[in-house]
Amino acid sequence: MIFVYAPAGFAAILAFAVAVAASVMFLRNKNLWFDALAVSATEVGLGFLAVNLAAGVVWSYQTRAIWWTWDPAVASALVCGLVYASYLMLRRAVEEPSQRATFSAVWSIFCFIDAPLVTAAVYRWRALHPHRSLWADVAAVSQTALAATTAATLALAAVLLVLRLRQQNTRRQRESARRIAQAM
Repeated sequence: MIFVYAPAGFAAILAFAVAVAASVMFLRNKNLWFDALAVSATEVGLGFLAVNLAAGVVWSYQTRAIWWTWDPAVASALVCGLVYASYLMLRRAVEEPSQRATFSAVWSIFCFIDAPLVTAAVYRWRALHPHRSLWADVAAVSQTALAATTAATLALAAVLLVLRLRQQNTRRQRESARRIAQAM
């Protein structure tokens, strides 16, 4: 499970970092491409966070015979997922594109505040989280395999981000054409 759990969490945090950077760039220059990048990165990050949580739950069951614990790392990752899900809900609630992008950019910056808390929960508030034995477990199997899996996961995240960004840009162009047609 570690070959799914750790790389998925890493990909999620990186995707959220891309989303917050794109949100800041949108607020600086109001280019809707950055808004499309932010929402695409958020969607990809949420997908990888869901994989991370699911793999973590399975790993927890394998190691402790408990499906779910309110461990600080697990609970903070769940809260992070819910906060980012609210970002997507906010985007559905606002109709006008530039207003939606502005509200979403501000909310994305707020959402990212939780990402370092998740990382801190893993490394600082160890509770039941298996971080202490992570490298011992990996050394027994293969650190090279974990590095390869992480690289493959990040490559998959990059491909998904590019595909999702293309879809967002196509949707934005269609929406713009529809608005122009309605105005006539």
